Amino acid sequence: MLGHELELAARQVLDQFRFVSPADSVRPLGNLGGFSGAALWRVEGGTGPLCLRAWPPRENSAEHLAWIHHWMQRARASGLQFVPAAFATVRHATVVEHAGRLWDLTAWMPGRADFHERPTPERLQAASTALALLHVAWAKEASQTGRCPALARRQELVHVWSTVAQATSGLLQQSADPAWPWAQRARSLLLGRVDWVTRALAPWTDRHFTLHPCLCDIWHDHVLFEGDTVSGLIDYGGLKIDHPAVDLARMLGSLIEDDEHLWEIGLDAYSRVQPLATEERGFIRMLDQTGTVLGMVTWLKWLYCEGRAFENRQAAADRLAKLVERVEGWRK
Repeated sequence: MLGHELELAARQVLDQFRFVSPADSVRPLGNLGGFSGAALWRVEGGTGPLCLRAWPPRENSAEHLAWIHHWMQRARASGLQFVPAAFATVRHATVVEHAGRLWDLTAWMPGRADFHERPTPERLQAASTALALLHVAWAKEASQTGRCPALARRQELVHVWSTVAQATSGLLQQSADPAWPWAQRARSLLLGRVDWVTRALAPWTDRHFTLHPCLCDIWHDHVLFEGDTVSGLIDYGGLKIDHPAVDLARMLGSLIEDDEHLWEIGLDAYSRVQPLATEERGFIRMLDQTGTVLGMVTWLKWLYCEGRAFENRQAAADRLAKLVERVEGWRK
């Protein structure tokens, strides 16, 4: 959809919310540095700042998005104010289907994703505690037992790697492509590490765990702070039934990478709310490391197999670079 048509569609969607006035300011933000293909607007009016999102075409079903909103609402009902509220239209629906997309309207959460600017133990403890509180709220209402779905997703990426390796084997240098040099380094690293991922996953694959809703994409830019306090955990688009270790691995790996001292601080803070067994700590670290390696496979697939277009390709290159530099650091 062209930019002007998307802007018009955004206004038409907002008309379906009784408390949004035509006089309210609606500022387009593009993808706001994200990579999903969503489009965002900040809405300013008498009700306070709001976030309007047009989800990527064919990204979710309306039923799945409504399911995500349900779990956001359950978390807020448990008193977790760092979870955004999802608002309903005059027809009492939190999902709007319009102009070939799904849309929703949520509270705009205060604060900044600035942990890397001030990576203190206090802030890390706050992030781990917030995540634990969210998991506790969800586990109370929906727990089941089964194999960890994140392991199946990793195994799928292992199988995809042979296709990605072949597609990138003759990749020619493109001076205008900021991701190219990082893609070469990633490919070299992966040639020696994908087999290791298979071995690391194997002991856990057939085990059964307690599962419940998890964010599955909680990383640095989705954790907002005001001072040392977590003011928002944002972006619930990846919400799935999974093992909570998946969220801990994703968040801590993104915030602190391989700082062993900070890992212990983060895990201890989480464990004070939701106890972790020693074995679970090993499982979390395995998920972090295998996820980091396979993250390179994902980016190579997106960039050079699927040819995805990103609003900011330099930002995409930077994300790949972070993964490459981290894995290269393991050899030192």
